[in-house]
Amino acid sequence: MTSTPSPAVKTRVLVIDDEPQILRALRINLSVRGYEVDTATSGSDGLRAATDHRPDVVVLDLGLPDMSGIDVLGGLRGWLSAPVIVLSARSDSADKVEALDAGADDYVTKPFGMDEFLARLRAAVRRAAAAADTDEPVVETSSFTVDLAAKSVTRNGAEVHLTPTEWGMLEMLVRNRGKLVGREELLKEVWGPAYAKETHYLRVYLAQLRRKLEADPSHPVHLLTEAGMGYRFQA
Repeated sequence: MTSTPSPAVKTRVLVIDDEPQILRALRINLSVRGYEVDTATSGSDGLRAATDHRPDVVVLDLGLPDMSGIDVLGGLRGWLSAPVIVLSARSDSADKVEALDAGADDYVTKPFGMDEFLARLRAAVRRAAAAADTDEPVVETSSFTVDLAAKSVTRNGAEVHLTPTEWGMLEMLVRNRGKLVGREELLKEVWGPAYAKETHYLRVYLAQLRRKLEADPSHPVHLLTEAGMGYRFQA
């Protein structure tokens, strides 16, 4: 009798679902194939499990008892780049679009075939293998601290109020810590494709962020400009 070989480094899967039979089926089928499996039956427990034991891939139900799966997805996407596969009984196209727009990588409708689901999981893990996003939820600098999961910024122990646009810009820079983020890329991500050439927006909002966060806004050390190219966050 042959058994499925376990990978040298196990892929960690977090399953967030409140249906016992689904949890049991996935735990058995994933474990026997060499995956390390964590489970949670509520959104809050799922977010806590993701923080305590950072997963390589998340399987998420939308209909959770304590909070919307979309809200869980938003909390994860604030700091985690691992792929998220939504597993839901909701088959309406609007639900699928909402989940994908919120950051899901795939959407599988219940009931589902285990072989197809496992194939989708393997594909999601392969696509994520080359990803290099920052997966640490809390990033500290000498002047301020960014909590990507909570979507908050503190300075000298006090929370700093950021507008949604300011947060969107800061979040993208922090998630690409140390990397150059091009001007068009940043504009498309925060403002949308129609604003890809509106580079003056970036100057205005970056100046606002520096005034709120940098110790010396006129000589920034964390929110840096690369002339003619883009911007860089340096912790």
